[in-house]
Amino acid sequence: MPEYTLKEMMAIAAAREIKDGEIVFCGTGISMLAAMAAKHISAPNSTIFFETGAIDSLLEEVPLAVADPRVMYCTAVNGSLADAFAFMQNRRTGARVVGIMGAAQIDPYGNLNSTVIGDYHRPRVRFSGSGGACDVASFVDRTIIFMQQQKRKFVPNLDYRTSPGWLEGGRSRRIAGLPPGGPAAVITDMAVFRFHPKTRRMYLDYVYPGISTGQVLEKMSFAVEVEKAKNFQPPTKEELEILRNRCDPQRLILGSP
Repeated sequence: MPEYTLKEMMAIAAAREIKDGEIVFCGTGISMLAAMAAKHISAPNSTIFFETGAIDSLLEEVPLAVADPRVMYCTAVNGSLADAFAFMQNRRTGARVVGIMGAAQIDPYGNLNSTVIGDYHRPRVRFSGSGGACDVASFVDRTIIFMQQQKRKFVPNLDYRTSPGWLEGGRSRRIAGLPPGGPAAVITDMAVFRFHPKTRRMYLDYVYPGISTGQVLEKMSFAVEVEKAKNFQPPTKEELEILRNRCDPQRLILGSP
């Protein structure tokens, strides 16, 4: 079995979630790398776009940010923020839109906080805020969420709800008037979580090789079902070759091996 880093495992886990023909909205860092890997591995007809207005970039090199000029190389459309969000919300092709997101906190129903830690008016930490995150979480067909497996990130109650997941669970998202969609998977450096189709509460779906369910639960501030957790298939030699040598040969995102 080839050796790999946990960051490589996370990127490949997210890439496997993306289906051919889907439209992928991604931000900076590992989410961008996952979208590129999917396009090279299993979803060649997927369309990647960015909130800065670049739609269907060629992405010969991994950009360092969504405003990096490399996101504009050989685009189908190189527009504005308004163009990007119009593309996300007003599509006519029937293609499904996937958003890849991250946050400072996540709760049992996949709601996200990327605004503050502590009281909103007197926070211990203030982040950059929503940006386009709330729009993405509200309007795309499903979201894939990257998180570090830490107690302070997996919390029973958010300090601030920036982006909606399944709200209070059950049918609450639909009752609130949000379109069909919601979080599909949470990918961490230890495991992959999904959401129960009826209750919409998070459960443990996969653990990475060499990691136990107990170790995962120790890094969470709320309990989840673990009875059906399976061992995750590690990255193949071909997947790692594509990720390292075609997507990020300079290791700008992957870092030192």
